[in-house]
Amino acid sequence: MINKKNLWFLTLFSMVLVLSVYYVTMPNELLIDNNNELEVSSTDNQKEDSTNVSIEQSDIISALKVEDDNELLEEISDLKKTLTDVNVSVEDKNKAFEELKNINQNSSVEEKIENKIKEKYNKECFVKIDNDQIRIVIGSNDHSTELANEIMRLVQEEFDKKMYISVQFQN
Repeated sequence: MINKKNLWFLTLFSMVLVLSVYYVTMPNELLIDNNNELEVSSTDNQKEDSTNVSIEQSDIISALKVEDDNELLEEISDLKKTLTDVNVSVEDKNKAFEELKNINQNSSVEEKIENKIKEKYNKECFVKIDNDQIRIVIGSNDHSTELANEIMRLVQEEFDKKMYISVQFQN
């Protein structure tokens, strides 16, 4: 009979084995091309004395998403520690479990709203739900109040109760 430790060991060992076989059978041209590109780009960066930094809308949205993901991962790991701690009461574990469930539900709704906005208005966006408040950041140069109102109506359709929705445009 296989216990959990043996199962994990076999799973991880098989993954390492598959990756190592993949790496060994990979064509050498790929490795050489990637190394040459890295060397060329690093020497090009060293030759330039002045660099211009420009931030695009997608960069701002990506930064917001990464920051939010990091915060969520920290919160989830804290909640998981609470769930696995032997010294924590059952009541606290139930609260932690409910919070985890709420985080997962909010994440799925946020993703659904982002996809709807992207499909309907072809705009990159960031959505953050916090209780009854929804923050939406749109990566767009045109700051249209009509578009903001349409997005607010689209988002409110997802919920039964009244939500406080704010739409922000980043240029």
